[in-house]
Amino acid sequence: MRLSGPWRERVKALKKETFTLYLACRHPDVSWYAKTLALLVVGYALSPIDLIPDFIPVLGYLDDVILIPLGIMLVIRMIPPEILAECRQRSETIVGRATRAGMIAAVVIVLIWILAAALTVWLIIRIVNRP
Repeated sequence: MRLSGPWRERVKALKKETFTLYLACRHPDVSWYAKTLALLVVGYALSPIDLIPDFIPVLGYLDDVILIPLGIMLVIRMIPPEILAECRQRSETIVGRATRAGMIAAVVIVLIWILAAALTVWLIIRIVNRP
């Protein structure tokens, strides 16, 4: 699917805000609960696995269109405006360049999902095989 016009701009803005939240997670003056929620939102936004699979008509894109922007808006309200402005400025200079860190982050997120799935299967097998 090819995006054009205002949708393309919204997707770019969403990417920038996601990276801004990542930078805010690393800022020492952001509260621990804002960092935790920001990490969850960024991790989910970057994750190739969704709560609602994309192949389900309409509902599949619901999380991408509603949940991620709502999570971003909630975290933005938790971060002090001056820190957010600083992180947005840093994000502007970095977004658009392919970085090795982005690839590493994607691999780590996929590994976490695989480990979580393996643990779930292992627990189910243990429960089913109980005497």
